[in-house]
Parts: sequence; structure tokens; C-alpha cells
Amino acid sequence: QQPQMKKGNRPPRIPRPGVSDASVKHPMSEVKPDAVFDVPGVPDWLVITKDAVWVSNKPKGTVSRMDPKTNQVAATIEVGKQPCSGITAGFGSIWAPLCGDKALARIDAKTNKLITTLPYGPANSEGGLAASKNAIWYPTDKGTLVRIDPKKNAVVAEIPLPPGSNAAEVSADGSVWVTSTEKSLLVRVDPKTNKIVAEIPVGDKPRFLCTGGGSVWTYDQGKGTITRVDIATNKVVATIEAGLPGGGGEIDYFDGYVWVTAFEHPITKIDVKTNKVVGQWSGPGGDAIQAGFGHVWLSNLREHNVWKIKAGSL
Repeated sequence: QQPQMKKGNRPPRIPRPGVSDASVKHPMSEVKPDAVFDVPGVPDWLVITKDAVWVSNKPKGTVSRMDPKTNQVAATIEVGKQPCSGITAGFGSIWAPLCGDKALARIDAKTNKLITTLPYGPANSEGGLAASKNAIWYPTDKGTLVRIDPKKNAVVAEIPLPPGSNAAEVSADGSVWVTSTEKSLLVRVDPKTNKIVAEIPVGDKPRFLCTGGGSVWTYDQGKGTITRVDIATNKVVATIEAGLPGGGGEIDYFDGYVWVTAFEHPITKIDVKTNKVVGQWSGPGGDAIQAGFGHVWLSNLREHNVWKIKAGSL
């Protein structure tokens, strides 16, 4: 995900050494995508639905729909100013936070049309929102987690969050999880009461997160670790050294593996059985990642494209 700064004025990047185990390190030149989707602009955040993969594009003000069968960009939808922060899918829709409009855009996934825009700005350009069975959960620029009823397109609950809370996920049991980058916490919200029921210290500066394998996984930007939290106990059960400190990146779970992306090391693969990095590919590309349709989908922001890579080939 894009650091916010003026063009030509990049801050010095924190060194990203990657993993120390040379046996799992590979060059990105070894990765052969099944398809490359050209997306002019800055293709960034991804979400996967039953028949499509969607990618947001901040400078273009769009969300594009990619067809995994034809390997073509099937539609590009204008959504508003500066779609930023993670996008999500639910209730027949794609939900895209807008930094420029300080709002949340809702797209109809059948018609590829913008349905409505809700007047709630995202907590951060580097964050995310999530869908449960009956709600959208969205960290806002007011320091709260709002619960949106998709039938009404209205906020029905607002939950105060610890400072610096930016990204949300929903686990299989319906719990809502939010990272506080500022406080290095993972917060658990009970959707029955709309209250915080646990605050779990994790690694340094967690931001992006995913759920799977009975766990919540946080990508900790301070030291570049991945923290695994057991959903049943709210306890940290593993801290995985990935060597990926610094801003940006993303994390996803798919089919027994956790996938992480960051500039310099576009793909890191973690086996959830062993809590070990089993592959790390280094070189150009990456910064947003999702997995589905048997493939890893990698947004290459600087290369203006999205790669579709067979998961089994990595």
C-alpha cells in the first residue's frame, strides 16, 4: 500500500532483511504467473468474491473487476476520490473506503455500478474493513469501529477503539478483530454486544491482519514479525520472524498457509502447521496480496499490474 507523501520525496525505508534461513529464499524471477492483468495507475487493495477478483486504484478513483476465467479486466468502476485502505466484499457488494471523499463507497457486484456512498471516512489510508454475516465493520477517522447494516446502508452501532486502530477482520465464529498499531494491541469485539471483550498485546505496531486456521494473524510493522493468536483462548501462540519491518504490505490466509507481501520481498509463505516461513521471494513487485481460486493474487503497485500465480507453484 502506498506511503503518503509528495512525489519525489520518499522517506528512507527501514532495511528489510527478510528471513535468515537461506534455504527458503528465492528470487522473484523464479515466479511465473499464470496471468498478468494490466491495470494503469496504482493497482493496490484486493478482494475476492465467488466469481471475480477486485482491485482498487487510488490515483484513478476506480475499482476494477478481474475475471479469473478469462484472465481479463472485465469492468472498471468510478467510485470517488482516492479509494484507499483495504476493500471488502459482502451482501452482493464491494465496499471501498475513500480517502479523498472521507467516505465509504458501495458497488453492486452484479451490475458493476456504484450504489451509494456513506459519509464515513477511513481511519487510515493503510487499514481495512470486514464483512460478517449481517454487518460491515469499519474503523473510521473518528477513532471508532462502526457497524453498518447493509439493508439500511446506515450505522447501527459505534464502538470506541484504542488509539491508532486501522484494520478489521471477522473470524469464522463471527468475532470482529481490530489492530491498534499505536498501542500494539489486537482487540476482539463481540458482535452480540458490540463491546470489546479482549485486548491482546501482540508484536510491535501490528496493522494488517487475517484469520484462518483457528487463529488471527497480525503483520507487525515495527519488527516485521507475524503474530499468531489462538481464537479459542485469546493467547499469542507463535511469533514468526519474517524480516519485514516498515510500512505497507498485506497478509492473507489460504489453504493452510499465510501469505505476506512487502516491498523488496513480495511473497512470504508461512506454513500454519509449523509456524515457519517455508518460502520467501525477493525482488521487485508486490505490496498487496490475496489468495483464492487456487491462486495467489499479487498487486504490483509500481509495475501497474496484478499477477495471478498458482499457489501450488510457490
